[in-house]
Amino acid sequence: MRNIELLEVTNIVKKSVIDINYNLDQSLVSLIQKAKNRETKDLSKSILSDILENQEIARNGQVPLCQDTGVVVVFLEVGTEVTFHGDIYEAINEGVRQGYKEGFLRNSMVFHPFDRVNTRDNTPAIIHTKLVKGDKIKLHIASKGGGSENMSKVVMLSPSEGIQGVKKLVLDTVFAAGGKPCPPIIVGIGIGGNFEKSAILAKEALFRDLSDSNPDETIRNLENELYDEINKLGVGPMGVGGETTCLAVKINYYPMHIASLPVAINIQCHSARHTEVEL
Repeated sequence: MRNIELLEVTNIVKKSVIDINYNLDQSLVSLIQKAKNRETKDLSKSILSDILENQEIARNGQVPLCQDTGVVVVFLEVGTEVTFHGDIYEAINEGVRQGYKEGFLRNSMVFHPFDRVNTRDNTPAIIHTKLVKGDKIKLHIASKGGGSENMSKVVMLSPSEGIQGVKKLVLDTVFAAGGKPCPPIIVGIGIGGNFEKSAILAKEALFRDLSDSNPDETIRNLENELYDEINKLGVGPMGVGGETTCLAVKINYYPMHIASLPVAINIQCHSARHTEVEL
């Protein structure tokens, strides 16, 4: 068994939440640059240039990419050969607490759905835990903004609606969202499981490598078809029109009940702030 000090967890979470809010992943920057080169509409091209300039200013000045520094979402993988003493969830939240204070990141979490009193330190984080083989801890960490999250959706389709039903749901959702989630967007889709599992699958899909290829041929083809059709909707960067509405479509799936076809759509803005760390 390998013992991990929870102070290490706190320190890596603190560093990570600051880093992802200041520095946009270079693979995403590259996709935005390619989208700009493809754009034919001057206003759309100008907005993509502004997005690229904004991330340079944030990186060089070590300031947040966006005023909405999000809710922290952590997918925590704990090896079965790992031990630690204390509360790992509190260790993660302490990292969020310290990172948001030291990084001058906006506190966006409120205690209650109706009195809306701010927690003043951006905790608690949303933490999903999985036990895995091995003697390591892995944390997938994201700062997820409210604007894009608010445009997300879970729908229980009938199995008879099939692929065409899923496509229609995704296209209708993205079109209705328009410029609200700050496109160009990344679309995470979860299919299967049940009501809550589909939503987790969709969130996990947003953590996938932007250049990966789905091993399932049917799902891979659906990702490619949706990518093409979403970009034909004409929503465009920040909703002003153009050829670039989305930068990627990622679909995760899971077995489900014979009577069900759960579909979750989790939309991510162009500032897709996430990282993966291992201890």
